[in-house]
Amino acid sequence: FLGMQHSRVSLVVVFALMYSLTVIGNASIIAPVWRSSNLHIPMYFSLCNLSFLEVWDTTGIVPKAIGVMLRTSQIISFRVCILQLFFLLSLGSTECFLLSVMAYDRYLAICCPLRYSSLTNSVLSTLLALSSWLGGFLAISLLAFLTSRLTFCGPDVINHFLCDIDSCLALSCSDTWPMELATFLVSVYVVVASCVVTLVSYMYIISSVLRIQSVHGWKRAFSTCSAHLTVAIIWFGSTMFLRVKPSAQNSLDLHKGVNTLNTVVTPLLNPFIYTLRKKEEKQALGQAFQRE
Repeated sequence: FLGMQHSRVSLVVVFALMYSLTVIGNASIIAPVWRSSNLHIPMYFSLCNLSFLEVWDTTGIVPKAIGVMLRTSQIISFRVCILQLFFLLSLGSTECFLLSVMAYDRYLAICCPLRYSSLTNSVLSTLLALSSWLGGFLAISLLAFLTSRLTFCGPDVINHFLCDIDSCLALSCSDTWPMELATFLVSVYVVVASCVVTLVSYMYIISSVLRIQSVHGWKRAFSTCSAHLTVAIIWFGSTMFLRVKPSAQNSLDLHKGVNTLNTVVTPLLNPFIYTLRKKEEKQALGQAFQRE
């Protein structure tokens, strides 16, 4: 991190603490939902997928980043670098799709409450989740392959705490324009398409909420979708800044800060934003600890 050479220990402590809380927080979502039949509904099934994804996303970054900051693990092989790039971008793409699926679920819950149970079921939830994971990994396969075909003549120092497309392109001596174009097109397909689905869902949600007469109805509708909307704004805003751009030749130092928000801060905030404010999740979590 630019200008942070003299505070590496502080950064290591912060990263390690946030990583530990991220794993604990997301596990506190998965365990109660897994063990409580009351939470076996589509929204919580999607939350479990999102939490599982967040744990692996931050695990693929933080331990290596801590090693880099401590100067005990500052070397990464080319193959492992491409593998890290592939998994991190695939998990990020999957999160985009999962957030759009969750937005559609909130649309059904608010705009079609009487038909919600008949429109959603475990089979549909499983298919949507599998499609999100499959779509996320397939979308990034092309980018990982193209990155592996780039020529690198030196220097071999990555100006980042993770292997990202932009940091790899900055070191390549190949013509990077085809790679940048492919990255832009895939980003539009993944990020913008998911964002549009989310935006359209919330346009219908807002339209339905405005027709509600009672204050209690407003509060209930807001509590139903506020957590998802908060996370979606943070995730899509930062992801669009990082990915949806015609050129990768931007400030990598700025990208480090935004990547930290995406890969370290957001996974930590998600458990608190999503479930720790929900009554049913608190009850299930309490019952899980009592059984222990």
